[in-house]
Amino acid sequence: MKQFLDDNFLLTNRTAERLYHEYAKEMPIIDYHNHLIPEQIANDVSFENLTQVWLYGDHYKWRAMRTNGVNEDYITGGKSDFEKFEKWAETVPYTMRNPLYHWTHLELRRYFGVNDILSGSTARKVYDACNAKLVTPEYSVRGLLNKMKVEAVCTTDDPIDSLEHHQKIAAEGIALQVRPTFRPDKAMAAEDVASLNDYINKVEKVTELSISDFDTYLKALKQRHDYFDANGCRVSDHGLEQIYAEDYTDEEISKIFSKIRSNGALTELEVLKFKSAMLVHFAKWDHEKGWVQQFHLGALRNNNRRMLSILGPDTGWDSIGDFSQGRQLSKFLNGLDTSDQLAKTVIYNLNPADNELIATMIGNFNDGSVAGKVQFGSGWWFLDQKDGMIKQMNALSNMGLISRFIGMLTDSRSFLSYPRHEYFRRILCNLFGEEVENGELPNDIEWIGKMVKDICYYNAKNYISW
Repeated sequence: MKQFLDDNFLLTNRTAERLYHEYAKEMPIIDYHNHLIPEQIANDVSFENLTQVWLYGDHYKWRAMRTNGVNEDYITGGKSDFEKFEKWAETVPYTMRNPLYHWTHLELRRYFGVNDILSGSTARKVYDACNAKLVTPEYSVRGLLNKMKVEAVCTTDDPIDSLEHHQKIAAEGIALQVRPTFRPDKAMAAEDVASLNDYINKVEKVTELSISDFDTYLKALKQRHDYFDANGCRVSDHGLEQIYAEDYTDEEISKIFSKIRSNGALTELEVLKFKSAMLVHFAKWDHEKGWVQQFHLGALRNNNRRMLSILGPDTGWDSIGDFSQGRQLSKFLNGLDTSDQLAKTVIYNLNPADNELIATMIGNFNDGSVAGKVQFGSGWWFLDQKDGMIKQMNALSNMGLISRFIGMLTDSRSFLSYPRHEYFRRILCNLFGEEVENGELPNDIEWIGKMVKDICYYNAKNYISW
């Protein structure tokens, strides 16, 4: 019987072990999509305790705790940090077969050297041991990133963000690259006219432009896009239910924008047309600058309206959606490709039923100009676990070239999430190892090892033009 989390965790054969330990394990990390707080990196924050670095903002853990019957006071409420941690520790034994069980213990081991199985009975011991290290200089946020060999971090930022913290980090000239990502979801959210108008007013303030017509709105957002580029941004990101690709005319969009600015109610079709127009403009700007554009598709967000009203978004009330993805995605990509304005593109899929759809769609627009120009992104959110990763990689392998895959990211708000890359790398190596051992692939360790290194690091490094 193998020991839990031993050196060959998730590696079921000798070839997989060799691929992981000799090729994957020591590769640096390029985390090209996450939700880390740049201010904390700029100020090299040290956390007071394990709860602050591990539980604050982590809605994966929150959902598990709620499912386990933990009262909200111990999750987002007013209980003390240790009381919250203790409730999480009591929940952990009930998370077996959920990836949280693996991640929790990987993080305790890789960051803190704590090998205890976390439970209510070990909570105090684990908490005190980790807290004793968190107060030392090497456990500041930069120390945590350095411990995991993180080379580059792309945070997720709104177009109106000042980027002052990115500027501060860049001015220091440190080895770690911390780059902004242009995430303009709020700029196109026409389903809520009042909120969109509030946002446009903020854009006015930042750009010092009076925005009464659509052309000026585009000018203002383009100004922000240019500003992000000047501050090292090379990646954009969109969190969408599905791609919007309704036909529209410039005149229609101008009229819709006038309705927005006068707080007029939009029809469903007008909302879709406006969103479609905005996506096209953003995509063309990305292409112009040589950026990578990312589309996270398929989340059904904010399902629990009661809890949304209490806690707000991004607090654990989202799920996989069953949206129709194929036709609109094809139309959007085709429109940009026709005018030769399709940027390097990463498409993340949240519904595993659409894996093969996405895996075949990317092949329609890989035109030979760039290796892996259009990517099927790694298992995302509810799918960044063993089964989800394997299904995504199998679909990509069957329909495309996994050798050109840009690999894993954290998509996390926690500085303790980087063992997810180890998790991914072990699963990747095991997939190749099994097929070598079964005679389905040749025993060419040098070549397969090179592919593993590329997927873990070099493909992403070469894909994003720093």
